[in-house]
Amino acid sequence: MTQFGAPRNPVNWVSHITAAVVSQPAARDPAVVERTNLLNMAKLSIKGLIESALSYGRTLDTDYPPLQQFFVVMEHCLKHGLKVRKSFLSFNRTIWGPLEMVEKICPEAEEVAASVRDLPGLRTPLGRARAWLRLSMMQKKLADYLRCLIMRRDILSDFYESHAVMMEEEGTVIVGLLVGLNVIDANLCVKGEDLDSQVGVIDFSIYLKSEEDDHTREGRNVHITAILDQKNYVEELNRQLNGTVSSLHVRIDTLEKSNAKLIEEEADSDLVPVRVQREIEFAVNLLEKDIHDKQDTLIGLKEQLKEVKAINYEIYQKKQNLEEVGKERDVKEIQDGKSSQSAAAMKPQVPRDKDILTKPRKLEISYMNESAVESAPQYKLIKDISF
Repeated sequence: MTQFGAPRNPVNWVSHITAAVVSQPAARDPAVVERTNLLNMAKLSIKGLIESALSYGRTLDTDYPPLQQFFVVMEHCLKHGLKVRKSFLSFNRTIWGPLEMVEKICPEAEEVAASVRDLPGLRTPLGRARAWLRLSMMQKKLADYLRCLIMRRDILSDFYESHAVMMEEEGTVIVGLLVGLNVIDANLCVKGEDLDSQVGVIDFSIYLKSEEDDHTREGRNVHITAILDQKNYVEELNRQLNGTVSSLHVRIDTLEKSNAKLIEEEADSDLVPVRVQREIEFAVNLLEKDIHDKQDTLIGLKEQLKEVKAINYEIYQKKQNLEEVGKERDVKEIQDGKSSQSAAAMKPQVPRDKDILTKPRKLEISYMNESAVESAPQYKLIKDISF
């Protein structure tokens, strides 16, 4: 990273800030002075970055000096008050520890942390922390992630001393200022950049003012004000359009529901005559089937009636034949009887036979009813002749 007028000894950056930015009374607590200086530097860095970005008029890249200085200031703010942790090789004092914890309390940061771990060429925790800041900046989520972090004092206490910026009110103010960076579009090439060996030193020259700078800045402020007014107008117009779109969506939903209800009612109204017609057709089919069944039954009964008539006629013929046969037989027997009597009368009789012949005679003829094989009444002529 290119440095702009950096002091030779990075360790004494706090004294430089104290001398250049504000003059603090000697009686004040050094920790308070450090936090105040860091807060002022953060204000200058964020304000200068926003103003220059708006006048710059295009997407910011990695080589943009105000953006480089912003990351340096953020790195110093995050390093303030870090607890020193001993390791086997050396003392460990890095900001990657608290930043890595963000993904556990804010699930949206998991993608950033995973991308940082997958980046090739990063060998140190400080390099990973710098990559994390840049990726969060491009996502426009840096303020959201750090806000989640400062709200968890129980987690921060494992990494920071009680007087650290992130543990005090100054950290909350800095995180609030970071929200303004969401208006900036940054296109940073993190892959391939040497983030491990960069020396983070604040360049105060870009924040020093002169009369020419004041005139230039004044004109720039007018331009920025106009741009911000246009931006506010566009945002307000966009808000109104979003409200109109929302109301239109509500109306569309209402109309769709009303249309669906009308379609359903129309379908029900059309379905009633169809249902009645189907019921009528079903009833007619049943009646037709019943009529066909009765017609078939009637035809069968007619056939049976014909057969019964034929049987009765046959029985009647047999009866007539039997009666004629019986009459002929009776006549023949009567004739035979008369012939026998005539022959007997011609024969000589003894006196006793005379007496017998002189007695009156009686002829009885009766019929016996017999059952025929054909279940029709038949008659058998039975002759009883008694003297």
